[in-house]
Amino acid sequence: MADLSINLAGIKSPNPFWVASGPPSNTAYQAHRAFDAGWGGVVWKTIGDPIVNVSSRYSAMNVGGIRMVGFNNIELISDRSPETNFREIAEVKKRWPNHAVIASLMVDTRERWHEFVRRSADSGADGIELNFGCPHGMCERGMGSAVGQQPAVTEKIVSWVMEVATIPVIVKLTPNITDVTYAARAAKKAGGNAISLINTINSITQVNLDNLVPEPYVAGLSSHGGYCGPAVKPIALNMVQSCAADPDVQLPISGIGGIANWRDAAEFIALGSTSVQVCTAIMHYGFRIVEDMTEGLNDYLDSKGFTNIAQLRGLAAPTLKKWETLDLRYKRVARINYDKCIGCNLCYIACEDGAHQCIDLIDPNGYSLGPGRVPGKPIPKVREDDCVGCNLCSLVCPVDDCITMTPIETGEPKMSWSDYQAKMARGEMQPIPAHP
Repeated sequence: MADLSINLAGIKSPNPFWVASGPPSNTAYQAHRAFDAGWGGVVWKTIGDPIVNVSSRYSAMNVGGIRMVGFNNIELISDRSPETNFREIAEVKKRWPNHAVIASLMVDTRERWHEFVRRSADSGADGIELNFGCPHGMCERGMGSAVGQQPAVTEKIVSWVMEVATIPVIVKLTPNITDVTYAARAAKKAGGNAISLINTINSITQVNLDNLVPEPYVAGLSSHGGYCGPAVKPIALNMVQSCAADPDVQLPISGIGGIANWRDAAEFIALGSTSVQVCTAIMHYGFRIVEDMTEGLNDYLDSKGFTNIAQLRGLAAPTLKKWETLDLRYKRVARINYDKCIGCNLCYIACEDGAHQCIDLIDPNGYSLGPGRVPGKPIPKVREDDCVGCNLCSLVCPVDDCITMTPIETGEPKMSWSDYQAKMARGEMQPIPAHP
């Protein structure tokens, strides 16, 4: 089995799976349960001046019968005293010396940052995470995303922290920003040891159409909240890759956002993450999900011939390039496996109404079709000459591997958009004809 142990900026843990700062990391009791289940680290629920939270606090977006595809949270930082939190961090670290315990902090003044950074180290925490991402409640008070959205302020506060820090400092970045790399560069410039991203996204998940108040409901009112869960994973992956590939960042990354299984974790690691943090999936399914995550990641690394997790880290990051560098002459077409086709014709409808009209309905005679088809009902057939390889048909098809995107050899040399423009400027080629 591959070695899953990691070292993020000096913070060691037996595997990359950390409980993210949030409701599942609020108490020593939960940290003990998490480590007993197999988690490698816990990022404590953010410590600051105690907050009185509201009721209710959560809402969700459900899609196609799948619950909590997106999750909205208006709960703020810990409502327990700093004394209680730091005492329990010390208790957890004493019992689990080989696991990572990170104190998440959010205060306001330089003096308070110095105080809480020192108290974190005194408690035995392995590292500190600076919460510059909370998009609700705290930002209105000049903290959370109010810091993370302003690189100059990020740099200033990280520099305050680094004046007294004796343990590694992770800067948690907000996604509620035009370009996350500016904040990441600020963290690097100020001396931060690592970054974590993404925090939650400003959101409203739903409006109750009976009382016309968005959820969660608080005495006839609501508030915008932090969006997380599986729906935010694509945004998180994009931002992680952006930071991993930026030559002016070059900091270890703890990836966060929609991670619910080993495949999600592997994708984050392949794009540059060292550790991965999980919150919403734990709130949905409990701490024991880490067992499948650990086993699945181990099996995947073994199948690739990797002996340790570091060999996967960042392998996919260099494959993300600007659109202008992509090969305009590369061609893929959709091909249908009729042994699996059930004749639902969703691919035809999607292509005809939503894409490029290159699928016809034909007589099914002469084709061996999969189970579930309607006898005599027309079936789809791709006109490969007209197919632009957009992938839509394969995405809407309800049968796995029924429609595959197949590369076609064109015999043409590679040509990027930049190459095309240069050749056109020199008069070396005619314009590529538009698709009819």
